[in-house]
Amino acid sequence: MTATTTGLLLEATDVSKTYGAVVALKSASLAVRPGEVHALMGANGAGKSTLVKILTGAVRRDGGTIAIRGQDLNVHSLGDARRGGLISVYQEPSLIPDLDIRANLRLTETPVEPFRHWMHELGIEDLDLATTARRLPLATLRVIDLARALAAEPDVLMLDEMTAALPANLTERVLEVVARQRGGERSVIFISHRMIEIAAVCDRATVLREGSTVGVVDVTERSEDRIVELMLGDIAKGMAGTERAPAPARPADATPRLSVRGLTARANLHDVTFDLYPGEVLGVVALEGQGQDELFDILSGSARPASGEVLVDGAAATFGHPADAIRAGVVYVAADRAEALLMQRSVRENIALPLSARIRSWGWIDLGGEGRMVRDAVQRLQIDSRATGEVRRLSGGNQQKVTIARWVAGGVRTMLCFDPTRGIDIGTKQQIYVLLRDLADAGASVLFYTSELKEVQLVCDRAIVIFGGELVAEIAGGDTDEPSLLRAAYNLKADAELPETVAAASVEDVVAGSPTPPGEMTA
Repeated sequence: MTATTTGLLLEATDVSKTYGAVVALKSASLAVRPGEVHALMGANGAGKSTLVKILTGAVRRDGGTIAIRGQDLNVHSLGDARRGGLISVYQEPSLIPDLDIRANLRLTETPVEPFRHWMHELGIEDLDLATTARRLPLATLRVIDLARALAAEPDVLMLDEMTAALPANLTERVLEVVARQRGGERSVIFISHRMIEIAAVCDRATVLREGSTVGVVDVTERSEDRIVELMLGDIAKGMAGTERAPAPARPADATPRLSVRGLTARANLHDVTFDLYPGEVLGVVALEGQGQDELFDILSGSARPASGEVLVDGAAATFGHPADAIRAGVVYVAADRAEALLMQRSVRENIALPLSARIRSWGWIDLGGEGRMVRDAVQRLQIDSRATGEVRRLSGGNQQKVTIARWVAGGVRTMLCFDPTRGIDIGTKQQIYVLLRDLADAGASVLFYTSELKEVQLVCDRAIVIFGGELVAEIAGGDTDEPSLLRAAYNLKADAELPETVAAASVEDVVAGSPTPPGEMTA
């Protein structure tokens, strides 16, 4: 098949979708050429995920047209979209957890050998297809989803925050594979909040704001400012970066809010010791799988240590369950919103849940007081709560705000934040940064792990670095620039070349090279 006279592979025009009073899309258009990697960008709630779901048949549009190679496409299911040549890899894994990988492949009629080829290309070899999906880490599940989609050879492959949960080495392989799709008959729609990735692999970017397409930009070295301006509108004018004032000197006799002494997990955490003080945001820097998951699981009460102890306000604490940690004033904000929220319940119910759980003797609930606390939290975090009936109707950024708001509503002493801005737009990230600093200024303590190292300098007073399950460095706030953090995270000597630099050069080589012919894109 050849491209149409318009030169477009995919063309969506004036697509609209409403959920009751909530307008998810009102005039969204997208035009993708054959052989291009096309970025779809916008703040959380702009309508990106809704448009992708409409294109792939997961959601039915209210209006507008969709055409593939000039032919109108009416999709009513994921199967229709798949047969029409559109496949999406969503933000969350689409595998059935209790089935093994081979059974999951059979469900989508995915050929095994092309799937194995793409797993190899994406950096994961010798995957046992008899492994149950729930036993695999999130990063591996994301790569399996991508390899499964590539094996089907879609005309249009849509990647929704594909790299958000991946370590640097797998991110590099994904970007290389995406870059090799350029120049053929097929195309990629690439959704990411990481501008460096957009610049590395994308040709053009379509920007959505408040459900409408507001611009299409050629991706160049100077396009980032224009993209941000289109994404945020008037908000962008108030986002000029300002240097944060250094934290006030800590009294010599200050008692740590949270102390960790010789903490060890049975796997991947060895003799970790550090203190977290009141009024402080302490960053945790680590590559994927270095022990940060186990650390946060233990501190939040989801797992027990093999050895070591945890002290809260100088007193030994034992957490056998997350409820024990919460009672001790240690609360947890996970990266996975679905893990934390009751998706089919309202915004109010989700925020008020900890308030109700504290009632020792059941009786009448003070609905007036509860309502005021919830409204204050919603206002403070600027949560878009138009879809108040069900949290699942909110954008990913607003869902994450709800997970934070439930703890802010009742007052925070110690908050554990595990990659809380993953997959969130730049505007919402900025709001979360400000909130965490405000909490610290009010005397709370925050332990903050992030997969985006620049956030450490924006938010944290100092940082600890974990490598191979061990605490290998502590870095003062003034020294938390990205090169220093990267070298510490990789446990490198000062003069060693950064892996991120090697990865970027590798992607540039792929982009600069000749495109892979369509016939060579499969095994």
